[in-house]
Amino acid sequence: MSETADAPAPTTTRRRTRTVAIGTLGALGIAASAVFGVQAATGSTTAVQAIAAPVTDPTVAFGGRGGYAWNPGPSGGYGSTTTPGSSTSATVPAATEATADQLVGVVDITTVLGYQNGEAAGTGMVLTANGEILTNNHVVDGATSITVTVLSTGQSYPAAVVGTDPTDDVAVLQLTGASGLDTAQIDSSTVAVGDAVTAVGNAGGATDSTSAAAGTVTGLDQSITATDESGQNAEDLTGLIGIAADVRAGDSGGPLYDAQGEVAGMDTAASSSGGQAYAIPIGTALSIAEQIVAGVDDATVHQGYPAFLGISVLSTSTGGATVAGVVSGGPADQAGLTAGDVITAIGGTTTTSADDVSAALAGRSPGDSVTVTWADTTGQSRTATIILASGPAD
Repeated sequence: MSETADAPAPTTTRRRTRTVAIGTLGALGIAASAVFGVQAATGSTTAVQAIAAPVTDPTVAFGGRGGYAWNPGPSGGYGSTTTPGSSTSATVPAATEATADQLVGVVDITTVLGYQNGEAAGTGMVLTANGEILTNNHVVDGATSITVTVLSTGQSYPAAVVGTDPTDDVAVLQLTGASGLDTAQIDSSTVAVGDAVTAVGNAGGATDSTSAAAGTVTGLDQSITATDESGQNAEDLTGLIGIAADVRAGDSGGPLYDAQGEVAGMDTAASSSGGQAYAIPIGTALSIAEQIVAGVDDATVHQGYPAFLGISVLSTSTGGATVAGVVSGGPADQAGLTAGDVITAIGGTTTTSADDVSAALAGRSPGDSVTVTWADTTGQSRTATIILASGPAD
């Protein structure tokens, strides 16, 4: 496979801020993209769907990224019916059911996306006997509660976010009440192009089986742009292992096994048309996980849960940070902010755009107090001291 040019490095902010665009409000209240602490809402969003790779196929959308996310539809159904073994690619074998050996140290992760009226599912790997879990950041992004099931025992545990690295798509969770767990078997060596590999994960959010997608390594040090299933929330990822395998949504965070049955990578993204997938080298993922566990908190590594104001903001053509949406019951809502208000200052700093709002809140933590000044829809200036809440996982 020909190697793609490096994607531009994404612009990152410190934790405590949000840059995801607000979704369209519909019958269910908040759409799938509308998890917000502070978000920069846009009037229109261009869906960036290319994840990858070959120049001959520049617009493939993710398969493994985002877990198996859905929003309840009007009839209460789910937005996808993809199941293991349903490969659309004629060039790779369909995934089969994982063996007992392949399930050791592997977990299913299910999340409630409380501010999105949805749920999601993905995969993870056990790092320590007391329940430290490695997964992709996007598997838990937006989660307001997380449940993890250890596949070798069937035991389920509540989980909390230890920390995340959204830029590199890595997260560490901690199970509550876990002990004596079998850990994933990590391979310290690296794979090479042509090596046989198997991607294991919770394909399609299946509840009765875990899939194993056999394939081969097609490239190293790959650079992609991955999106969610809607083609939104694009992120650039680099240094990936490219594989030809039937990886599906929900496999994210699962192990990529080498020919010896040891973990060589973490499944992260795949083509929606099937057959091409990507994994973070396990050495890279573990290095980031070590920083998270060590308490690093900087521009890329974030500890715990972010501060949450509970609004989305829109930069207007005339200047100003207009509130586009307010989370019901959130800190901003309780302070009296409503859609259409214009934020003029935060913490005594003048704000004239959505970026200004994000910058003024950068670095703040849940429980911090911040003074917010805004002009309401009648033009009256109002000020309130708001205590920031603990937001959904970022």
